[in-house]
Amino acid sequence: MAAQHFAGPVLCATLVDRDDERRELSALLATGSPRLALLTGRRRIGKTYLLTHTWSPDRFFLFTATRTTADVNRVQLLLDFSRWSGEDIRVEDYPTWRTVFNLLLDFRTPEPLVVALDEFQYLAEDETGVGGLASELNAALERRRALRPILLVLAGSAVGTMEALAAGGGPLYGRFAWQHRLRPFSYWHAGELAGLVDLRERALAYGIFGGTPRYLAALDPNIGLIENVQHLLLAPRGEVRLLVETAIEQEEGLRDVAKYRAVLRAVAGGATKRNEIAQRAGLPNDNALRDKLVRLIELGYIERWQNIDAKSNDAVRYGIADPCFRFHQRFVEPNTSVLERYDPAHVWAENVEPHLDAYMGREFERIANQAYDRRRVALGLPMVQHWGRWDGVDRARRSLEIDIVAPLTTGGTMTGTVKWARDPVSADLHFRHLDMLQRAADSGRRWAHEAIKPAAPLFFLAAGGFTRGFHEAAEASGHPLIAWCLKDLYQE
Repeated sequence: MAAQHFAGPVLCATLVDRDDERRELSALLATGSPRLALLTGRRRIGKTYLLTHTWSPDRFFLFTATRTTADVNRVQLLLDFSRWSGEDIRVEDYPTWRTVFNLLLDFRTPEPLVVALDEFQYLAEDETGVGGLASELNAALERRRALRPILLVLAGSAVGTMEALAAGGGPLYGRFAWQHRLRPFSYWHAGELAGLVDLRERALAYGIFGGTPRYLAALDPNIGLIENVQHLLLAPRGEVRLLVETAIEQEEGLRDVAKYRAVLRAVAGGATKRNEIAQRAGLPNDNALRDKLVRLIELGYIERWQNIDAKSNDAVRYGIADPCFRFHQRFVEPNTSVLERYDPAHVWAENVEPHLDAYMGREFERIANQAYDRRRVALGLPMVQHWGRWDGVDRARRSLEIDIVAPLTTGGTMTGTVKWARDPVSADLHFRHLDMLQRAADSGRRWAHEAIKPAAPLFFLAAGGFTRGFHEAAEASGHPLIAWCLKDLYQE
């Protein structure tokens, strides 16, 4: 084996967030015994980037499988490993995956070794073959007796297929010492990667591009956010637009892609219930539609929610979980033909910007929840059991919509309102919120009875801040008050 220098974990300054994952992976290798890890996550979420920025290259071997035959991948893995290790490896000596796994697991290095098999599902011919591939790996693990330190990481974007490897009954059940699904960045880390200074633009960047690292990394720091949106998302050949438009096609096991697109567009357009989605997408409201919704939820494109006090038989509501997909479905898809004929800057001015504040309202609610959880410990705020909202009607059939309804672990319920307003909000916002709480309580909502008690905290987030009159009215109500503006969201 060629002489190599082994160093400790690489602490790369360009790796945003992911500190917990990197620390935990490094700890697995430090145990001094064999470990198997499973890393999953949607495409473009940064799995490979995380792995390549956790260890130095001389103690870390990465192979990324491609959509080709199992034999082609097997041969390429052996060639890559030969180049990396400096060993003369003859492909014909390793005719099966079990022999390849034996080679990787038995390979001797002066220091602990990390082997990552990225897009592991492509090493097999199809989803059924992944189970057989896992059985071969399990057999290779079974034959090993020496407890030399090695970390084998299986990574893949076919989330369901990969996570099934660790499920009960699977060949590798009980084998994994670490399992993790990598999620998109929060608003905070999205702003950090985007590198924007203006706080409103930082929030907008998250509301438009979401938390997918690959999308955010495309932003050009030499131009403004709006120009980036026009170039990357609105332009027909925009880099992020092309990534979004091909994301569904690249997901494993999705058939009838056009129907999945129709479902996404229906939900982005405001259809929240299954029958509404079916009508707007032009699809039957049947089990096939239910299965499509379930699959899109598993992949992280759609989320489901119910009112905080919903009964088991109440209708489930759906929304777009990924902000970038929501923006694309809301503003790009409906303007496809217009964007082919006109400058993206003109389409932005006429068809996007006038509706952007209304669009940001829902995304700002998402930011409110994340910001509270991020700052809770530092500010000594109560712990939230789960975040929710409530909309419907009161006993008089008047509309009720409360942005934040959050049961607390200490008992009681915190409620609040979120406003993506440019100007400071007045005391009217406070009075309207209390009025809605009272109407909800009068309608028999148990959580509202808890929320109107003086000890129940109120959480208001207004991008433009608050007038003095608002603070005076809120303080006079006697409720513990959390009133944040944009500056509060981005405090360390």
